[in-house]
Amino acid sequence: MPETFTDHLGRRVRVPSPPQRIISLCPSQTATLFALGLGGKVVGRTRFCIHPQPEITTVERVGGTKAIKYERISRLAPDLIIGEKEENTPEMVAQLEREYPVYITDVRDLGSAEQMVRDLGRITGQPAAGAALAEAIQDGMASIRPLAPRPHCVYLIWRKPWMAAGADTFIDAVLQHCGFDNLARAWEGRYPEFRLDDLRQWAPRTVFLSSEPFPFAQKHREEIRAVLPEAEVRLVDGEMFSWYGSHMQAAPDYLNALLENFR
Repeated sequence: MPETFTDHLGRRVRVPSPPQRIISLCPSQTATLFALGLGGKVVGRTRFCIHPQPEITTVERVGGTKAIKYERISRLAPDLIIGEKEENTPEMVAQLEREYPVYITDVRDLGSAEQMVRDLGRITGQPAAGAALAEAIQDGMASIRPLAPRPHCVYLIWRKPWMAAGADTFIDAVLQHCGFDNLARAWEGRYPEFRLDDLRQWAPRTVFLSSEPFPFAQKHREEIRAVLPEAEVRLVDGEMFSWYGSHMQAAPDYLNALLENFR
């Protein structure tokens, strides 16, 4: 019997109970579904859904997070599609929901990330597994020892144009949880653009260069250090800051080790 669930956008979605053929359009959700023991029911994913390895390689790709192959989705005949507000466009969701149940999450902080895990378990018939994973994630994140006093930082995600993670983003929530004062919270937009000269004016104590979505490398670290010779410029694993859901189980050990460098 189908059940009706309310997704994170307040939309009522009628889902088979339990769904048997799931397409996931967000990497964090895809990895989380596997962690909930649902890998055998995931029939489609985006090309950015790269975890878990090697299991994910057997799941058919249906395109990217912003542009999908509708004919592939039709051939896979899903009875549930899971998306994410930040990752997938409203136009994509509108077209998909004409034919399929589409459940959308909206993760912007630690609390909504943990709720997403519980909700994925609930809508897929695995509520106990979802609750257990969410509790393990919550306990792990509680083990992070935040810095005090709070050092100023900027977390860069793109180059040409330069972009940072700003307010109302999951990355910012992780930075705040670790005890950093993210200067980009005061800039306009969730992922504000800026010029390198702006960094000199703002003078952050620390600049993080993420491994994704832009693959920052040592040469970019030197580029920033030329502008901010006194700053700590550090290359970091972007998955530990930006992937929510099951990936958050690995984040506390990584983040606590990173924080030791600032004490």
